[in-house]
Amino acid sequence: MLLAVGVLASLKLHKSPFAIDTPTGTVDKNTVLLKVVMQGLNSAHFQPEKVDDNFSKKVFDLYMKRLDVNKKFLTEADVTALKKHQLAIDDQVKLGTHDFFEQASKLYTDRVKETEAYYKEILAKPFDFDKEETIETDPDKVTRPTDKAALKEAWRKYLKYQTLGQLSEMMDIQEKAKERGDAKEAGKTFAQLEEEARKKVTKTYDDFYRRQNQATKEDQFSLYMNAITNTYDPHTEYFAPEDKASFDIEMTGRLEGIGASLQEREGQIKVAEIVPGSASYRQGELKAGDVILKVAQANQEPVSVEGMRLDNAIKMIRGKKGTEVRLTVKKPDGTIKIVPIIREVVILEETYAQSALINEDAKVGYIRLPKFYADFKRSGGRNSGEDVRKEVEKLKREGAKGIILDLRTNGGGSLSDAVEMSGLFIPQGPIVQVETSGSQPQVLEDKDPAVQFDGPLVVMVNSFSASASEIVAAALQDYNRAVIVGSPTYGKGTVQQVFDLDQALQGGPYSALKPFGSLKLTTQKFYRINGGATQLRGVTPDITLPDFYSYLEQGEKDQDYPLPWDEIKPARFKPWTPNWNMQSLKAKSQQRLATNQSFKQVTQQAERMKKRIEASSQSLKLATFRADLKKNREETKRYESLEKSMPSLKTSALATDLATAKSDTIKVGRYNKFAKNIQKDIYVHEAVAIVKDQL
Repeated sequence: MLLAVGVLASLKLHKSPFAIDTPTGTVDKNTVLLKVVMQGLNSAHFQPEKVDDNFSKKVFDLYMKRLDVNKKFLTEADVTALKKHQLAIDDQVKLGTHDFFEQASKLYTDRVKETEAYYKEILAKPFDFDKEETIETDPDKVTRPTDKAALKEAWRKYLKYQTLGQLSEMMDIQEKAKERGDAKEAGKTFAQLEEEARKKVTKTYDDFYRRQNQATKEDQFSLYMNAITNTYDPHTEYFAPEDKASFDIEMTGRLEGIGASLQEREGQIKVAEIVPGSASYRQGELKAGDVILKVAQANQEPVSVEGMRLDNAIKMIRGKKGTEVRLTVKKPDGTIKIVPIIREVVILEETYAQSALINEDAKVGYIRLPKFYADFKRSGGRNSGEDVRKEVEKLKREGAKGIILDLRTNGGGSLSDAVEMSGLFIPQGPIVQVETSGSQPQVLEDKDPAVQFDGPLVVMVNSFSASASEIVAAALQDYNRAVIVGSPTYGKGTVQQVFDLDQALQGGPYSALKPFGSLKLTTQKFYRINGGATQLRGVTPDITLPDFYSYLEQGEKDQDYPLPWDEIKPARFKPWTPNWNMQSLKAKSQQRLATNQSFKQVTQQAERMKKRIEASSQSLKLATFRADLKKNREETKRYESLEKSMPSLKTSALATDLATAKSDTIKVGRYNKFAKNIQKDIYVHEAVAIVKDQL
């Protein structure tokens, strides 16, 4: 999860940000909830919205977008009928009323019931997969149907597309069956496969409509509440009681399940982050950016998660330690893959800082920090700042002339550790500025004049490096202390605090209405010591490397209504005087990239993926559909084989670690595996070369 956990400063409020008038007479729970959330938003949010007609329009647009993501239920006439509320929502929320929500949710519920007959009728007959026709798969490009006839035709195409995917998958299975001599599976006719595919899609929509019919008023109101809260910024969210339980489980250090943070975006369940040390982390095939299409328990029939609430999808994916879940995922390049994962508790050792030695002419130390962590309760636990200090000390003892700090895919965490970690490489001075609304920015400093390591330093980042990772990279860049290498970071420069609404609404008529859930509010903003925010822009590397994910819309700037970039007064600091020239380092790196076949392939893959994303119209002709899939798979395999064929770095576990582990074969194996895993990493190869250019 892309949150800055543990970086919250105390809000200086004279009274509770959730104080509302005690009502008289009959109390409506949704009215109370709306009033208390609006009070919290307008008194405690970092940058409160002006609740006016512009706010009303933003809420309307966001709610309509999320209510009917794929435009499969509401016609243009329906939306037009609801537009009478477009400029009235601000007035309604001020009064604590929700007329727009009541009418929109009723209309949506009615349309869902009406369309329930469509899929059964359409899927009862075979499709013509030789016909030349296409379907638009990008919801933003889909034109909303003008009337019910156009709506039914849109359903026909959509169901054909779903069946086409199932059919193609079954044809792949049949081809493998032929190879292994499975006569029963290989002997099925095309007509039999097509019928089976339609039956599977029918079951998918049987399940989908059952879930829709079981949706509660609380579920529907939660969607509306988040259209309001997300108008303030993407990270300000309302959690219904059940959603808050899922959030709490996700934020703990031990997860029984696959260990992936998921997000619901535009009707899809997407992987936002892989938890270090988790089952997914060790299995290696599930990546941030993947879309989960179906979930299966071991060998059971997969269940589609299309249109499923995020918390319900998470329930299916979680499970007991040692059991298997199989995820059907769509990769960013369009390929479909089944990823089997054995559920497991997070191995905490793999979430901590680890290091290895790279012996390429000169010894280069490599430190991987999967996330920032801290012992806030001071109960003898570990802190990432102290752990990185220990790794640096070990690398120095073993002769490292330069160090690589790998913060790729590090979603952030403890701010105090980010300050401590940056301070290892500079004399004392400011590291980051933190602003709370209505207060002067607070400058957080490294107060230790000692420099633990003064040699060449490279910090690796990518588009999944967020929050505290961006603070470290930004500070070391502003000081000219490190060369930042990789791709532009996520751009999350805000801090959130979670408020329990049940605690805010104590006594009186509210007790009988509980639980109300929680509100996660953006309360602070980060600024670099040069004055610029990390919000939205993130950190631009000094040396940019080709990135497979560079064209995905996954950063803060790609979210709905993010807080803007701005700047404040720079802090006073003295830059480091490096013994290298940045222009020279860039030129040497560019020369290497120009002849590196692996990076050329990454660039080509990224460009192809961009074209596929932009060309979102898909053929519904079987031969064309399968030819495109085959081409995508071949391109992916070509890159994987090229990566395997590249020379290996000479890496080794630290002698200190191996000596400490002694006869603990599990630890020894973990240290050696960690060192081996970076041997073929093309980005680490280039980072090593950049360190050597500085020696």
